[in-house]
Amino acid sequence: MANNLYQKMNSPLIIHDINKAAMEKFTLLHKSTLSQKPIFHVNSPIEVARKASIIITMLPSSPHVKKVYLEGQDSLINGVDENSFLIDSSTVDQSVSKLVSNQIIDKGARAIDAPVSGGIVGAEAATLTFMVGASTSEDFNKAKEYLSHMGKNIVYCGKLGTGQIAKICNNMLLAISMVGVAETMNLGVQLGMDAKLLANILNTSTGRCWSSEVYNPYPGILPNVPSSKNYEGGFSNTLMAKDTRLAVKAAIDSNSTIILGAIAQQLYNQLSKTAGYEKCDFSSIYKWLNDLSRVS
Repeated sequence: MANNLYQKMNSPLIIHDINKAAMEKFTLLHKSTLSQKPIFHVNSPIEVARKASIIITMLPSSPHVKKVYLEGQDSLINGVDENSFLIDSSTVDQSVSKLVSNQIIDKGARAIDAPVSGGIVGAEAATLTFMVGASTSEDFNKAKEYLSHMGKNIVYCGKLGTGQIAKICNNMLLAISMVGVAETMNLGVQLGMDAKLLANILNTSTGRCWSSEVYNPYPGILPNVPSSKNYEGGFSNTLMAKDTRLAVKAAIDSNSTIILGAIAQQLYNQLSKTAGYEKCDFSSIYKWLNDLSRVS
C-alpha cells in the first residue's frame, strides 16, 4: 500500500513504524527516486502529525489505535491542527473507531475510518476495497483522492464507524468461507481427488468463492499466495481471530444471531494459540485440518 502511495504521488513521504527494519527496507526499495521524492523516517506519531497534513494509519487492534492516536505525549492528537486529515485503515471495534475520530475532530482536525479488504494480492496491485465511514461527504471525497492510489473500490458506507461495520461483516464471511474451502479441499484430496482438478471444478461451479479462486489454501494451486509460500506473509491467524472476535462482540451487542461466524471465531482463536500457527496466514486452516486428518 505504501509503495503504491509513494509511486503515484508527487510529494515526499513521512513514515513511522516501531519496526525500524521495515522502514529501512521500504526506503531501500525506492532509493532511485529519493532525490526527487524524499522519504523521511520519524520516531513517533506526534512527529508524523507535525510534518504531514494527510496521515494514514494501519494498526493491528483497538489498543494500538488508542495508543497511537490518543495516549501519551507522543500520540497523534498532540500534533494535529486544523489542516490535519487522518485516515485510519485499521480494523477495530466500532466504538473505539468513533471515539478516536471524534476526539481528533474535537481538536479541529478531520478524521475518518477506512478499513480495507483485498489481501496482499490487492495491496500489491492497488485493487483494494476501502470501506469508509465519514461524518461528511466532503471528508469522503477528500479521502478518496488518496485512497484511490491504493485501491479501486472506495465505498462511502455512511457516518463515522460504518466502515468498521462493513469490514467486520466482510471478514466474518471471509473466515467462514476459508474454513469451508479448506474443509472441502482436505476432504477431496483425502478421498483421492487431484487437488488442482478439484479447485478448477469448484471455481467453475456453484462452490466458487474468493477463498477458492483467488486465495486457495491448498499449496501449489496458485503461485503467489501464502499457501504456496509455506503460509508465510499475508493475513495472520492472530489477526483473523481478532477480527472474528470483533464480529462476535458486535453480534452480542446488537442481539444478532450468528452461528457459523461464532464457530469460525473459535477455530481461528485456537489456531492463533497453536504453536507454529500464530503468525501463519489464515489460509493455514487447511494445513491444520490436514494435520488433524493424518493424526486421526
